[in-house]
Amino acid sequence: INRNKKSFVADLKDQVDQEKVKGILANADVMINNFRPGVMEKLGFGYEEVKKINPAIIYAEISGYGHEGPWRNRPGQDLLLQSVAGLTYLSGNRDESPTPMGVAVADIYAGTHLVQGILAALYQRNYSGLGIKISVSLLESLLDFEFEVLTSFYNDGHELPLRSLVNNAHAFVAAPYGIYETSDGFIALAMSSIKVLGQLLGCDRLTYYDDASQWFAKRDEIKLILSDHLITNTSRFWLDQLEPADIWCAEVLDYDGLVKKDGYKSLEMEQVVKTSGGIEIRTTRCPIRIDGELILSGIGAPSLGEHNHSLEKKFWIN
Repeated sequence: INRNKKSFVADLKDQVDQEKVKGILANADVMINNFRPGVMEKLGFGYEEVKKINPAIIYAEISGYGHEGPWRNRPGQDLLLQSVAGLTYLSGNRDESPTPMGVAVADIYAGTHLVQGILAALYQRNYSGLGIKISVSLLESLLDFEFEVLTSFYNDGHELPLRSLVNNAHAFVAAPYGIYETSDGFIALAMSSIKVLGQLLGCDRLTYYDDASQWFAKRDEIKLILSDHLITNTSRFWLDQLEPADIWCAEVLDYDGLVKKDGYKSLEMEQVVKTSGGIEIRTTRCPIRIDGELILSGIGAPSLGEHNHSLEKKFWIN
């Protein structure tokens, strides 16, 4: 997370350290904080105070639940936000407990949205010469992440999303959409004609579902038939029937299986970073390409306060 960064440690309650931070802010393009609402103002680094130091600075903040309302002081932790935002009721089968995503999706999306706001602000500053405040909350980012499901909820009489009883993958998508067990693993099936699927898989029971309206209304019934059929052979066997016909399907891979595939290797997603302490870590690279070129940096995360001296010297901080 902190690769290719510099680390400056300061006690924001200490007057001497406050002056050092102000020296950096006076020369900064962007300032980011993720304290709870009101903390930065108490420390003397609210937007109005920082704007006096540097009128052109982009002041960016992330909170858990926003700066208004009764939830503003709640802890902004990813699992808690997933739970409050309704996200955990979208994964897993209908009769299963709420299921959180296995990555810090609230953190990641809020960070992404904050960057989008910062880039827009930097673009505007090219014309105005002035900075601006950008605010993002974990909750708002997750609600945006769920916009498709929430929009349906808003407009369908507040009808809750109904997950499949079996092989659920998306509450609003008809069969066969889901993940299915085979004799040696799992395969994923996206949108497809059930009748065509039955013909390709040699499953006569599926060919009777020739009315597309049935594929959602009877999705649990269809998925159970598919489950019973696909378990009888290997993932590779079924994919060999489906892939040549351009059916939307995929093998379900764990990381060990993924990194061995040529499709993964061709992306060159891995890189090695090295810290100043000599520690080498293999990690992922930036996913963005510019004019076809990969964005790479081998500089690892700094130790806390590693660059205090050099930054103080650079910004003439006494």
